Amino acid sequence: MAHEELQADRALVCGLGNPGARYRDTRHNVGFRVIEELARRCGVELGERLCGARVGRSGRLVLAQPRTYMNRSGHAVRCLVESLEIAPQRVLIVYDEVHLPLGRLRLRRRGSPAGHRGMASVLESLGTDEVPRLRVGIAGEDLPAPGEELVDYVLSPFSAAEEDVIAAAVERAAEACQRWLEDGIEAAMQEFNA
Repeated sequence: MAHEELQADRALVCGLGNPGARYRDTRHNVGFRVIEELARRCGVELGERLCGARVGRSGRLVLAQPRTYMNRSGHAVRCLVESLEIAPQRVLIVYDEVHLPLGRLRLRRRGSPAGHRGMASVLESLGTDEVPRLRVGIAGEDLPAPGEELVDYVLSPFSAAEEDVIAAAVERAAEACQRWLEDGIEAAMQEFNA
């Protein structure tokens, strides 16, 4: 099979987050939760270790959670893209967005990282901003005021009241990833950006 055919045939959905029990249930790890939901739906175990990431495969789809910390996610993504011969346009990065209301989804086909250091690492490592992404809103009512430090906020868990909203958002995000895989970014944007 030609190199170009391999790129067109495979797709990578990569959720960003921080490894370890300390960060598991934090706002910053929503990307990991979406990958876990996708793996459940596909009947895939995230057991393989490749490029510093937990990986699961289902046909032409590769699911990944980089085990680097968020701000170094690009190293694992680039290694996966190169090792698996996947074009950056066939990569969907899923991550938290503090500038979106809790549970809101936003798909984009390209763009800047808009201050998200994990996405900045991915774009820098891949050398392009032509990378599709799915952002999941994590901003609750207790979001710090503009100009205040957000680190403690994004590394905090969701409240009990917020958990139902984010659990539903994780399910919708997994559906958005599946729609992207089957029908492309435009169809997914039309359905899930509303």
